[in-house]
Amino acid sequence: MRIKRRHWALAAAPLALALLAATGCESTSGAPAAKPTAAPSTSTSAARSVARVCANPAAGPAKAPAGAVTVDPAVVGDLAAKTKSSPPNTTFWLRPGTHRLERDRYAQVIPKKGDRYLGAPGAVLDGRKVNQYAFAGTAGDVTIRYLTVQGFVAPQDEGVVNHDSADGWVIEHATIQDNSGAGLMAGARQQVRANCLRDNGQYGMNAYKGNGRITGLVVEGNEIAGNNTGDWERRREGCGCTGGIKFWAVNGADVRGNWVHDNRGAGLWADTNNNDFRIENNVIEANDGAALIYETSYNAVIRDNTIRRNNWVEGRKAAGSGDNFPYATVYLSESGGEPRIKARTDKIDIYRNVLENNWSGITLWENADRFCNSPANTSSGDCTLLVKKTASCAKPAIAKAPLYSDCRWKTQRVDIHDNRFVLDESVVKCTEMCDRMGVLSNYGTYPDWSPYQGERVADAITEKQHNRWHDNVYVGPWKFVAQDQSRVLDFGQWQATPYQQDKGSTLDLRAGG
Repeated sequence: MRIKRRHWALAAAPLALALLAATGCESTSGAPAAKPTAAPSTSTSAARSVARVCANPAAGPAKAPAGAVTVDPAVVGDLAAKTKSSPPNTTFWLRPGTHRLERDRYAQVIPKKGDRYLGAPGAVLDGRKVNQYAFAGTAGDVTIRYLTVQGFVAPQDEGVVNHDSADGWVIEHATIQDNSGAGLMAGARQQVRANCLRDNGQYGMNAYKGNGRITGLVVEGNEIAGNNTGDWERRREGCGCTGGIKFWAVNGADVRGNWVHDNRGAGLWADTNNNDFRIENNVIEANDGAALIYETSYNAVIRDNTIRRNNWVEGRKAAGSGDNFPYATVYLSESGGEPRIKARTDKIDIYRNVLENNWSGITLWENADRFCNSPANTSSGDCTLLVKKTASCAKPAIAKAPLYSDCRWKTQRVDIHDNRFVLDESVVKCTEMCDRMGVLSNYGTYPDWSPYQGERVADAITEKQHNRWHDNVYVGPWKFVAQDQSRVLDFGQWQATPYQQDKGSTLDLRAGG
């Protein structure tokens, strides 16, 4: 597994039953309402729905379906043994009770193609802090429903369910909790719906496939909460290896209708050559770090999300250390639209979101020293999707077209519009550094053969790469950072030449409006 580092300044019908109102009011569908985790919102975001799955998990079949193989919790290892002795496309029904594997760290279930696992009400597969993996192997099109999986001890960056990132798996109405490592991994065409992914040691899900890219990933209607109990950033400072979900090299993802909250670290983090994401209708709140990081990646639509009370812990820590970088709740780092890479959009389109009482707003950042083949590129030797050989990004060729452009992950073609940004400093409990919106870079210095030295990248991201804010509503004492982190502007300066940002937008200084 790769270890990544942060790059701040130098990752159906049954479903409808899980969507409950976040406000404590009755939902329009008649489903019972969920109570908020903190003070109720004063904005229209309060009307949006969340997947309150963990408190009300859907129950599986009380009787074995016709033709299913019954698994007995009283027999240790029964699930693995019956899986091994049964043909592909078998349905297994796990009786109520706690199911266990053999007491061996590598004891695990190895499904065959098309196998289906259904948990009865109260069915739990428990690793007892002994077994590393629950479901592994390369068989495709496996289904897991209505089962609680807990107590497994996967190593760092590895996962408990679908450990080997097999393709076509469906995980629905499951509770995956209290495991080390990641609750689950992801393969191509994986569907993760209406699950409770909570209190896992590192990630709720690590969408990583070591032998190829993940395509066609669906993450819908899940509650993703309290992950990174191992506090990995503290144990390995700068590892960039935590969050509710981390995505690596995923091409085509729909992330919708999830409730992502109270994770230690970022809520959602897409890191390194992801493309074609739709992140919509989620409620992302009260995560220690950013709600969303989109890093060294391409082409995304981010819309209709409610984003509130994020980044209080990490933002406050940075500000307290004297760091004046605009650490934001939506952070785009070396990511942008690229028409040459096939996707459902050719830009990063951020609209109709409500961001309320987060630590700062949206920051667009591009590290001038980070590019293919640079020692400052911490993405484990990866290169952009536009360059086949990393080694080609070297002098003298990198100083000329097309490599001058294509060897960089560029923050470009980002369109931020029709959003509502609300900041009440009395709620966030801050007086400075929590009120920033930014588009900036650093002064390029490294390595000595870099063609991006000086202010080239800062000028480009600010004025030449088609990054723009417009038609937004701001409530509260917002400030704006442009070109470099020392240049802090008021709203009028932000709108004026040379920046000309936020045409058609409004600012109301009254906090909490």
